[in-house]
Amino acid sequence: MHEMPLLGELAVIFALAVVVALALARLRLPVVAGLLLTGTIAGPSALGWVSSTSELEAVAELGVVLLLFTIGLEFSLERLRPLARSALLGGTLQVGVTIAIVVATGTLGFNKPLGTAVLYGFAIALSSTAVVLRGLAERGEVDAPHGRFIVGVLIFQDLCVVPMMLLVPLLGGGEAGAVGVAIALALGKAALLVAVVLVAARFVVPRLFALVDATRSREMFVLAVLAICTATAWLSSLVGLSLALGSFLGGMVVADTRFRHRALGDLLPLRDVFIGFFFVSLGMLLDLRVAFERPATVALLLAALLLGKGLLAGVVAILLRFPARVAWLAGIGLAQFGEFGFVLLTTAQRSGVADGEELSPLIAAGVLSMFLAPFLMRLAPHARAGELMLRPLERLLGSRGIDDAAPEHRQLQRHVVLIGYGVAGRLVATALDRLQQRYLVLELNAETVRLTAAEGVPIYYADATSPEALTHAGVQNARAVVVLINDTDAARRIVEAVQRAAPDTPVHLRMRYLTDRERFADLRWVDVVSEEVEAGVETLARLLRSLESPRNLIDEAVAAAREAVQPSARTFKVPRQTLVSASDLGELKIERILIRAGDFGCGRSPIDLDVRQRTGALVFALRRGERLIDDLEPDTSLQANDIVYLVGSTAKVAAAARLLTEGETEPGTGEPG
Repeated sequence: MHEMPLLGELAVIFALAVVVALALARLRLPVVAGLLLTGTIAGPSALGWVSSTSELEAVAELGVVLLLFTIGLEFSLERLRPLARSALLGGTLQVGVTIAIVVATGTLGFNKPLGTAVLYGFAIALSSTAVVLRGLAERGEVDAPHGRFIVGVLIFQDLCVVPMMLLVPLLGGGEAGAVGVAIALALGKAALLVAVVLVAARFVVPRLFALVDATRSREMFVLAVLAICTATAWLSSLVGLSLALGSFLGGMVVADTRFRHRALGDLLPLRDVFIGFFFVSLGMLLDLRVAFERPATVALLLAALLLGKGLLAGVVAILLRFPARVAWLAGIGLAQFGEFGFVLLTTAQRSGVADGEELSPLIAAGVLSMFLAPFLMRLAPHARAGELMLRPLERLLGSRGIDDAAPEHRQLQRHVVLIGYGVAGRLVATALDRLQQRYLVLELNAETVRLTAAEGVPIYYADATSPEALTHAGVQNARAVVVLINDTDAARRIVEAVQRAAPDTPVHLRMRYLTDRERFADLRWVDVVSEEVEAGVETLARLLRSLESPRNLIDEAVAAAREAVQPSARTFKVPRQTLVSASDLGELKIERILIRAGDFGCGRSPIDLDVRQRTGALVFALRRGERLIDDLEPDTSLQANDIVYLVGSTAKVAAAARLLTEGETEPGTGEPG
């Protein structure tokens, strides 16, 4: 049967992938590199263990669809709006300028035909959505400034695949008019698809998931998620767009529902299996013979991808007012070949624009660039050469920075320097405003600076890793520095710069993981707070409270947890528990009684009335006007318009209420108090 050879090849791929990944893991290299290397070793140009490449490519395509769908789950339509600027401006500049430079170099420097040069420009301009987003997600950098810029540019690149695919036949001598009509038609279909997605996100999908959730079947839920994922990808392919873009839009549809996290959790294992096939299939494209027979050509193309394309993407980020460090990381993130570049080259071969022999060095360089991409993305935060090279351009094109601060902010004394203005930064700034404590904010995102400064916040565009920026912020005169950014390497450099300028200024640092604290252990006056520890302690306290554990045992458990990982300067408060939420006190009732002039209890105290002995209920608090008296003395006289709080069983509280108002403890007895 035909299935047996494919099943055997799958077994070979699985086994080889485990061996290669384990070997690279000992070298602390990413899993993606191991999968690419697995494909190269097992592919037709090396050992030739795999021959069913078409079947594997179909499986790999499903992996890309699932990957982009889960990435879309992280980007609701609301979160996608801030990426519009990066997608439109950044994408247009990156793609357009890359194509222009490649065409000029190919035609003038290497005497390539115009059609071939344009084809090279199209292919080189595209980056690998799958490799880059996988790397950003693993490092937790999708929401970082460079991550948002990269995602915006990748979205624009995916949109560009449509006109590029339609223009490729024209490069071989097709009719321009027919291609122009096809492009216009494809763009109209794309607009229609986006409109359908928006309507579905608002009206259809939430109702569908509500019906599926009512069945209480996990299988039904997973099938519903897969149906949306594959349907949007299929619709996207029908209108001429890429499967990846359609699945990304499908993920955003689900992201706007309350089932987002459940869908993500159910799909992750399935996604990881299929995306592994995608990276293996990419590795199979590498023809090692080409690399050995034409090493100079492959090396030149590889340098164009890694150095030229990376530098160009970094300059584009600078032009959009991103700081040098963000531009450097963004350039490295986009400096590789893209999976859709291979699709363009295949289409070009079919159209006669170029032959396979001519394109093979570019394919080899493209696969090598994708193999190196995970390494470069991991090393980029530790390398400063590219950042220093871009810094002069940053100074020339940057927003109004801290070196151009308003007069009232130039000579601040005993203020707080707040670095980073995300959710945590806003919380800190709001508290400082409430306490009338002076502060300055340094922020990397120029758009955030522009919008927030308009609200009156003392915020400036600055890269806080720069000693000059910290000096202009007056860190040497500050009472404290608060660092609230997601980049651990940048945070380390900030702390070192602060301690050089102001050795005795305390630094409060928020990090994501507890292990990040080790990187600051050799620095004094640094207080590192771990997000995962704080979240864990809060969850522990809430769990023990829900289990109705005694308060002293909760305090001991929290104290032991903190002593083991991260001490805290604040008193920990467990979530407040009401009598209603305590099941073992469910029979008790809390009641409010209004004392009016003429009531039996008016002018008398609880001890005069002997409420506890006569009714069994307890008077435990009193509200007088706007004041709550929760330490009520038994001899306090009750006044008109006082609200008395009683606690006890239903019958006892009712008896106490009658005593306070009528002087009776039993209904209809007429017994005076």
